[in-house]
Amino acid sequence: MFPEEMYAIVPDALDDATCDRLITGFAHEMDDGGLIQGQTAAHIRRSKITWFNEEQEPVVSRRIIDLVADVNRNVFDFMLTDFAEDAQIACYSGDQRGHYDWHSDVGASDVARRRKMTLVIQLSDPDEYEGGALQLNPAGHVFDAPMTRGTAIFFPSFVLHRVAPTTAGLRYSLTQWVHGNPFR
Repeated sequence: MFPEEMYAIVPDALDDATCDRLITGFAHEMDDGGLIQGQTAAHIRRSKITWFNEEQEPVVSRRIIDLVADVNRNVFDFMLTDFAEDAQIACYSGDQRGHYDWHSDVGASDVARRRKMTLVIQLSDPDEYEGGALQLNPAGHVFDAPMTRGTAIFFPSFVLHRVAPTTAGLRYSLTQWVHGNPFR
């Protein structure tokens, strides 16, 4: 088992109606998901993504802020300063064997190097797709995140994680990064 401080799970972070609204409201605006600096590599990542901000979704953004504050206060105690990036909605299609291979969310850009906490909310009902598990590997042992719709998982952005290949249907998720001074 993993140390409790390596992740936190919040059931019912978003209700079904909100999950539906996010999927239907943004699914038509999606582009191919890339890697750093606009690069693409289908063997590493095959997904569609789009972004939203606080002006577009004030209720969801407020909910995310409240969840982050609560989880950080009770679990991580990171020095967080801001949300320097918009929230991302991703779609992993079974027709495309959508996936995102093992990676961490801390990158080389000025913004990505400041990522400290990652939040992923499951938007799809698990009956709507096969495969597509979000898996964490914080200490050499793979852990499957809960697939229950509306559930959020929080983890340090440096933790290795992936979305396993989706083999049928469509898996939608919301990702938000929280930023602060880089870890030392």
